[in-house]
Amino acid sequence: MIELEDLKSFVEVVDSSGLNRAAARLGVSKSIVSRRITRLEAELGTRLLTRTTRGISPTEAGSEFKSRCDRILSEIEEARDAVTQQGRSVRGRLRLSAPLSFGVRYLVPVLADLAQLHPDLEIDVSYTDRVVDLIGERLDAAVRIGSLRDSSLVVRRIAPVHAVLVASPDYLARHGRPRTPQDLVGHECLIYTGSLVPEWQFQSGKRRISIRPEGRLRSDSGEAILQWAVAGLGIADAPSFLVSDAVESGALEPLLLNYPRPEYGIHVVRPPGSHVPGKVRVLIDSLVERFGGIPEWDRCLTEFTGR
Repeated sequence: MIELEDLKSFVEVVDSSGLNRAAARLGVSKSIVSRRITRLEAELGTRLLTRTTRGISPTEAGSEFKSRCDRILSEIEEARDAVTQQGRSVRGRLRLSAPLSFGVRYLVPVLADLAQLHPDLEIDVSYTDRVVDLIGERLDAAVRIGSLRDSSLVVRRIAPVHAVLVASPDYLARHGRPRTPQDLVGHECLIYTGSLVPEWQFQSGKRRISIRPEGRLRSDSGEAILQWAVAGLGIADAPSFLVSDAVESGALEPLLLNYPRPEYGIHVVRPPGSHVPGKVRVLIDSLVERFGGIPEWDRCLTEFTGR
């Protein structure tokens, strides 16, 4: 009989191209993984893996067997979901990637609630602004903000997020308040270097206005930009979820709200396939429930315009 754990170990070895990485992903020792592969090859009577200068790769028979193993494990996962969801319980391991600032501020509480509601669910989340390869890194889903490049992924839009200009009351008292986008010329701007678009964009009726910001402080960290803005060092262009608390407290003031800014989406993306694993479904449902309608990070801007 072929053991299920042997199949999982074989798939992990092929996907990670090595015994050590496969063992780390499975949470077992390298010797256990090696023993499982040896047992599997003995059961099948053929060699499945071969060593190369780049690591371990499947033989021709191993490649064929791997594709079938993927289907088998996927069907087992679907069957388990179908049974466990009848009792509204979710189990297994949710492997997730999320952007750093948004993830720490807003996703952590959602995942904490999920962990309490589903005690058999393991959650393994990586907070990074790097665009990860879901399939290559064997992730179940990722939370992404803004433009999505990989059209092969299945996308669910969760909520909007807007770009907003902010500055501290102290900075505005010293340098004046810009009334139009053109007034930004000559102001000290805090420049986020992680943006794909270097210009700050505004809408005036049907006309689009683009301003190239100038300033001496630059960073690829949104949190750093936020702290510099609160310290009165310049005007920042930031997502509304990042600055909402500072706006609500009065540490920052939004600027040029009569010139609409770009709207972006917060999405959950997952690998292609018609089946939505239960662990991904409960994540999406929780995010939609928490952030549906006008999300909390945009409410402060709505309230500010009404003052």
